[in-house]
Amino acid sequence: MALAAATCAAGIALGHWQARRADEKRALGVQLARAIDAAPIELASGPLDPEAVTSRKVAARGRFDGEYTVLLDNKLRRGRAGYEVVTPLRMNGTHVLVNRGWIAAGRTRAELPQVPVPNGVVRVEGLALAHLPRALAAGPELAGKVRQNLEIDAFAKETGLRLQPIVIEQHSPADDGLLREWPRPDAGVEKHESYALQWYSLAVLAVVLLVVLSIRRVGTR
Repeated sequence: MALAAATCAAGIALGHWQARRADEKRALGVQLARAIDAAPIELASGPLDPEAVTSRKVAARGRFDGEYTVLLDNKLRRGRAGYEVVTPLRMNGTHVLVNRGWIAAGRTRAELPQVPVPNGVVRVEGLALAHLPRALAAGPELAGKVRQNLEIDAFAKETGLRLQPIVIEQHSPADDGLLREWPRPDAGVEKHESYALQWYSLAVLAVVLLVVLSIRRVGTR
C-alpha cells in the first residue's frame, strides 16, 4: 500500500509539472504573437538596456559586416540539415548580431554554402533575444566560420567589435535566399499535455490499486 500511495503522489506531482510546462510555453507563444504584431522599437547606436527590449520587436538600420559572418551548425529545417547565418550589423560606432535565417548544408561537410550579404544600408526588423540558441558542444568552442555556439561577449573580445547585448532574430524579408522559419516557444505544448495525462492516469491507477488492496485487507480480517 505504501508503494501505491507513493506512486499516486509521484504521478500527481509529475502531472502538475508537465501541465505547468505546457502553460509556460502557451504563455510564451501569446507573448511572441503580441511582440510580432507590435510596432518595432528603433535601436540607436548608443548603449542599450537589454531588459528593455528582450523578447520585443525591434528594428535596426546599418550595414552588414559579411567578413564576420558565422554559421551555426546542426540546424534542421523541414527535415534538412543546415546552418543559421549570424552576421553583425554595423550601426555607426556599434554592432548588433543578427540571426539572419537558415541555409541548407552542402553535399559534404567541407562544402560550405555561399551566403549572400546585402550591400549598402539595410533596415532589419525582428525579435530581440538575450542570446543565440545554445547547443550542446562536445568540447571547447573553436574560433572559425562554423561553430556550435556563439556568445556575444566572447565574440566581441575575439573580433574587437562593440556589440550590443542582444541578438536580433530577423523576421523582415530580404532578398538573400535564407529561410526565416523560427522555432516557436510554444512548440511542444501537446507533448507536455500528453505527458501530464499519462502521469495523472498513473496516479488514478495507483488510487484504484489502493482501494483494491484496502478492500482485500478488510476482507481477510
